[in-house]
Amino acid sequence: MRQAKLLQSNQQSSDAQRPMSRLASEVLRAFASDGVLAKHIQGFSARQSQVEMAQIISEAIASKGNALIEAGTGVGKTFAYLIPAILSGKQVIVSTGSKNLQEQLFLKDLPALTSMLGIAPKLALLKGRNNYLCQHRLDRQMQEASHIEARLLDDLLKINQWAGMSKDGDIGGLTSVAENSPALPLVVSTKETCLGQRCEFYDACFTRKARSRAMDAKIIVVNHHLFFADSVLKDTGFAELLPDPDVVIFDEAHLLPDICVSYFGQQSSSRTIDDYLQKLLQIYQTELSDTGQIAQFCQRCLAKLSDWHNALFSSGESDWRMQLGNKSIALASWDLLAELTALQKLLVVHVGRSELLDDIAVKLTELNHKLNQFFNCDNPQAAYSVEFGSRFVMLQMSPINIARECQQLFVANTSWIFTSATLQVNRSLDHFAQELGISDAKAHILDSPFDYPRQALFCVPRQLGNVANQQQALKQLVDVCVKAIEAAQGRTFILFTSHKMLEQTALALRTRTQYPLLVQGQAGKQSLLTKFRQLGNAVLLGTSSFWEGVDVRGKLLSCVIIDKLPFVSPDEPLYRARADNISRQGGDPFTQVSLPQAIIALKQGVGRLIRDEKDCGVLILCDNRIVNRAYGQAFLNSLPPMSRTRDLDQALQFLRKIP
Repeated sequence: MRQAKLLQSNQQSSDAQRPMSRLASEVLRAFASDGVLAKHIQGFSARQSQVEMAQIISEAIASKGNALIEAGTGVGKTFAYLIPAILSGKQVIVSTGSKNLQEQLFLKDLPALTSMLGIAPKLALLKGRNNYLCQHRLDRQMQEASHIEARLLDDLLKINQWAGMSKDGDIGGLTSVAENSPALPLVVSTKETCLGQRCEFYDACFTRKARSRAMDAKIIVVNHHLFFADSVLKDTGFAELLPDPDVVIFDEAHLLPDICVSYFGQQSSSRTIDDYLQKLLQIYQTELSDTGQIAQFCQRCLAKLSDWHNALFSSGESDWRMQLGNKSIALASWDLLAELTALQKLLVVHVGRSELLDDIAVKLTELNHKLNQFFNCDNPQAAYSVEFGSRFVMLQMSPINIARECQQLFVANTSWIFTSATLQVNRSLDHFAQELGISDAKAHILDSPFDYPRQALFCVPRQLGNVANQQQALKQLVDVCVKAIEAAQGRTFILFTSHKMLEQTALALRTRTQYPLLVQGQAGKQSLLTKFRQLGNAVLLGTSSFWEGVDVRGKLLSCVIIDKLPFVSPDEPLYRARADNISRQGGDPFTQVSLPQAIIALKQGVGRLIRDEKDCGVLILCDNRIVNRAYGQAFLNSLPPMSRTRDLDQALQFLRKIP
């Protein structure tokens, strides 16, 4: 792997002597005490770290360079990258980690800033295709209206009415139908059902129009999944959706390694197989009733799919290589592929008789090729795993090293900016850069402007037992939680590394605290957060999805408790494959993979506590390895500079003093 050439910001004395670019000068004026931001935003005062970040990005854009920037919570990174993007006059893609942030940028931040700056560049918001209504699919549903159940039909009629008024077809703007309505999956755009230029609605197609707006815009706001689906897969149905920009800015860049693994790998789901077979049966019933063989072959495939599906669920093993070691599962796998291959050959005979059948014939060929790769399982540079859903299984082939693929993607004629509040490990950005194969980039760590020693207290209680002893760990965690919740008067997040520990803790706390408990799984993430804010004295228990992307400010959240250091399970297939590869090269899997991943994950959880300069709170970690093991110092060096204590009573006293 090519070594990343990173220059830390404190080593760049030569940069200070270099003449400031025109763009950097304009950006500096915007942030000045008498600049446009101060004139238009009441009480605005630029933070030194925010101005520094804006300058770094300006120089990277002006020089067509790359930059990695960890900007601690409170730096104000959104304005720090949007203002250089707007003033540069170049075509810029801003990619975010979530739809919520994507919409905030497009609907709120960009319109406000362009108005203040007196510039009117074309802006575009582009989402994944399943966020847009497909007029063709809606039309087919309406044609079948007489056979549709009443409640579902009611939602479809509301969607049909909305479709006639919508300008962009963005399902996010549909308010007359619940967001979990079963009607929505039937009418949104999908790659599998897209007919491209053969569609009668091609000219009016919302997805095609969204692409056209993006190609013509100066600033395009997307999310990471769309960016990589478009850049890596390049099979969106209308060629690529995204233009080749001058600049790409990744916000929440810490999410990129996991997303890249997904897009540079391959997935195949039993749900997809079932969908293809059901559609073929429907084609037989409606269009090709003279081809009884199609129905017969589909039924044989469905029987083999059921056998294979049940065998996998009976095993429950997540490592696909281990699954294939079971002779009965290996036999069921190859039997399934044999039947699907026979069906594929049969469909070739009928190509040209039905457009829908032609589409499925092509997709079934691709699917069978993927399954053949999975069942051969012969790529030593990939991890093969099984993910179990409630009614389906997903086979995943993940590359153990994504740097090579990323180097081909992050081309030299574009400026690439990566920023997040959690990129550094032990005060270095090398781990992130090496993971993504980023070279010739300047690295900068901009610490949070918050007064962490005054605002936050970090407690690792004394007398903690070994976290490997689950019963002991559960008892001590519950005891700590009860005391902290009482001292904080609710207002607590408890973050877990496993669902099992969450469920056991929730069960124990129900009889030991008077404060309302909100437990992940009771409702959706946003519903639980809304209720947490409304109650004002609640305790929220969550796993990984609550460790990041959650912003609760002020006195509503005073305490964050974390059950243990978030190390990946050594049995996780991708980690195991990476660890074996590193060991073969004489490296140390723990320090090169496990430790950096755990540090970044812990930083995400810790980041929930202090979200504003007025916030105060206590972080409690019920895992003494951070103080008892040598590697603990790497965690401590990477966390904000909170005051520290081993005395739980001191932490409780701190909580009681928070108003």
